Amino acid sequence: MTVILALIIIAILILVHEWGHFMAARRIGIPVYEFSLGFGTKLFSKKKDGVEYSLRLIPLGGYVRMAGEEPGDADDPNGFNHRTPLEKMAVSFAGPFMNFVLAILIFIYTFAVIGVAQPVDKAIVGEVIKDKPAYQAGLQSGDKILTVNQQKVSSWQEFVGIIQDEPAGQPIQLTIEREGKTSELTVTPTVNESTGKSILGIYSQIEYERQGIINAIKMGFIQTYQMTVLLLQGLGLLISGGASASDLAGPVGIASMVGEAARGGMVYLLSFTAFLSINLGILNLLPIPALDGSRFVFAIVEAIRRKPMDPEREGFIHWIGFLFLMGLIVLATYNDIVRLIKG
Repeated sequence: MTVILALIIIAILILVHEWGHFMAARRIGIPVYEFSLGFGTKLFSKKKDGVEYSLRLIPLGGYVRMAGEEPGDADDPNGFNHRTPLEKMAVSFAGPFMNFVLAILIFIYTFAVIGVAQPVDKAIVGEVIKDKPAYQAGLQSGDKILTVNQQKVSSWQEFVGIIQDEPAGQPIQLTIEREGKTSELTVTPTVNESTGKSILGIYSQIEYERQGIINAIKMGFIQTYQMTVLLLQGLGLLISGGASASDLAGPVGIASMVGEAARGGMVYLLSFTAFLSINLGILNLLPIPALDGSRFVFAIVEAIRRKPMDPEREGFIHWIGFLFLMGLIVLATYNDIVRLIKG
């Protein structure tokens, strides 16, 4: 089920991305021959208004096949290669732009329809982190904490304060209420390495507060901006050597993360989908041959030189870039498999 969900999310992101290229090309007047979701063997196709809409075997990509981009088609006066640099930039930018738009819309929907998570200040367990002391002791989501070492607890803040004051490694006695029944549990706190204080590995209950549409729109833009900045910082670390290539995640890793997000609920799944959409937008804006960013750069160079690059030479550069990207996917998939084996 996780794999199917991951494929659906990836398909939506690709569909939105390619739809941006498709609409920009059609608006400018560039003939489009095919709108494809996926690569490889054709599984399904339908022709409408001169465009073939197809679904292909490998769901890890897609493309919009436009006039002027194929061998023997370079002389089409309406083709992509005969368009002005600004028009080429518009078509190239439209795909990544739609990924950012999708992320904004997802966040707006989340804030307006589901709401913003707010912690509940009641001594009730919301989430138990696997393999942490609370999990090992048998605490469950929904348990109400009545006492800690015979000391009554009336709020979550009070409960956290008591736990943090307890020495790590020393067992403590909890009185809990579960489904109307009272029971005793013994749990041994561990140390939070970042704060140096004792923790059990649980979160409080949360409730969602819906936002008005105006505020939701504002928050949607802010959230997209902040996530974009974080991703760019991560990319900067990768380029500068602050992060390792082993940190790259491929299709297997993405499927695993989608499963984790789905287990956290709809809010987490939607947020992770928006994160992937922003990631796809940023990635395609990089000036790597075969990506939209390189086409954007070629258009700028053409504007400066006042003549386009030789189509065969540009095609060869994109082909080299495509091989590089395939190599990255292989590396990232290898990283995913290693992480799965190591657990």
